[in-house]
Amino acid sequence: MSKNLRGPLLAAIFTTGLAGAFAAPAGAETLADAIALAYETNPTLQAQRAGQRALDETYVQARSGWRPQVSLSDSTTYSDNAVPRAARTLFNSSLKSNTGNAALNLTQPIWTGGRTAAAVSAAEADILSGRESLRRVEAQVILNVVQAYVDVRRDQDGVRIRQRNVAVLQKQLEESKARFDVGEITRTDVAQSQSRLAAAQALLQSAMAQFAISRANYAAVVGQNPGELADVPSLDFLLPGNADDAFAVAEKFNPLLRAQEYAEQASRARVSAARAERLPSLSLRATLGFSGVVSPAYIDRWSRNVTGAATLTVPLFAGGLTSSRIRQSVERNNVDRITIEAQRRAVLQSVTQAWNQLVASRANIDSTGEAVRAAQIAAEGTRQEQQVGLRTTLDVLNAEQELRNNELSASAARHDEYLSAATVLSAMGRLEARNLVPTLAQYDSKSNFRRLRLSWGWTPWEEPISVIDRVLSAPPIPRPMDKPGEAAIGPGLQPPPTVTPASPRK
Repeated sequence: MSKNLRGPLLAAIFTTGLAGAFAAPAGAETLADAIALAYETNPTLQAQRAGQRALDETYVQARSGWRPQVSLSDSTTYSDNAVPRAARTLFNSSLKSNTGNAALNLTQPIWTGGRTAAAVSAAEADILSGRESLRRVEAQVILNVVQAYVDVRRDQDGVRIRQRNVAVLQKQLEESKARFDVGEITRTDVAQSQSRLAAAQALLQSAMAQFAISRANYAAVVGQNPGELADVPSLDFLLPGNADDAFAVAEKFNPLLRAQEYAEQASRARVSAARAERLPSLSLRATLGFSGVVSPAYIDRWSRNVTGAATLTVPLFAGGLTSSRIRQSVERNNVDRITIEAQRRAVLQSVTQAWNQLVASRANIDSTGEAVRAAQIAAEGTRQEQQVGLRTTLDVLNAEQELRNNELSASAARHDEYLSAATVLSAMGRLEARNLVPTLAQYDSKSNFRRLRLSWGWTPWEEPISVIDRVLSAPPIPRPMDKPGEAAIGPGLQPPPTVTPASPRK
């Protein structure tokens, strides 16, 4: 399937959409195709990536506190003093003057008391938290794709079942009319067949409308209307063997939990930044200035001024502002630290819910499959018994209705089982494109950050200054800990095996 949009997103109205949906193209769309297209074009995911790149810039902005600041200033002053003629003999000055001043200023921080080091650590932790948020959005988008995919397949099966039911009931009505004409049954039997057929036609229209809604949801998430969708591939290669293993993986790699842990590290660094406001700071300043008459501009007559200074700033009293900010940042860090436990419990709850739903759905698949098999036998037997007078028309109609209901239940069970499996993987942190479609070019959220590390403005002496600023703080400013992620798990989504029919025996 082409990864480009195949045209504008048209409304999936069932009156026009069903023909294209049921006409199978040369190659059916697979779930991997849908995930790949959404991974590259979904606007929610694209916006989150842009937001992460914007967040990367905070690292550069924080490191600018260690870098020199260079400025050029220039001023020109013209004055015209209206001194009375009688008083000019008393003042030995000209009535008009014009002067100019130009200065090149250079300021280099040497030690900021840990302020810049804390800001850099907070920015790094925020970026790490943002990467986990990007993982969370990616998992949510993929989960939406999976749900839209299985919704379309379920509702497509529902339309087919309803169509088959209408066809069977139409044939049953024709048989009832024929038997009524020869006097075998009464008008009541015919009316029962007509009633069931009308109800089945109404249910078919509802199923077609629901199918159109699912197609529209698919187009909104994936980026194009669905065609004939292939069977869903197995997710067993990503699922653990039991709930305990799922809990263990989720505690390590769930993006919500990891993002909160990085948020706590960021707020801890901001506590250090608030405390650093009590420490002195040291900077060097150099100025090269020129001044003289602007007109006529004799540059060789301008005076030159070169100054250099080391400035030590020691905060003494801030009216309680610094202490208040320290207490505020400490409490915010307490909130983030406590929220880690709350997030851990929420993750375990979501894993528990999804895992139990998966177990129940798998049990339902077996039960509904057996119910369909038994209902097929019952419906066929009832039709045959009706032909010999052992069953009534109502018995046949009830048997057909039970069969269709069981077929719909079986389709819903398969839908729920697959969606539950994807939800378990999302809670664990494994529902990622690199695991599902490893052949797809993966977006690297770290590449932009690596590029900014030595971007415009970097100076070679900022590295030793950063070490001094970090070590000489009280206490030293820690760097955020980047936790390793889980390695990619193969082989990815594989197409379901093709069942080759056995050759007939001779």
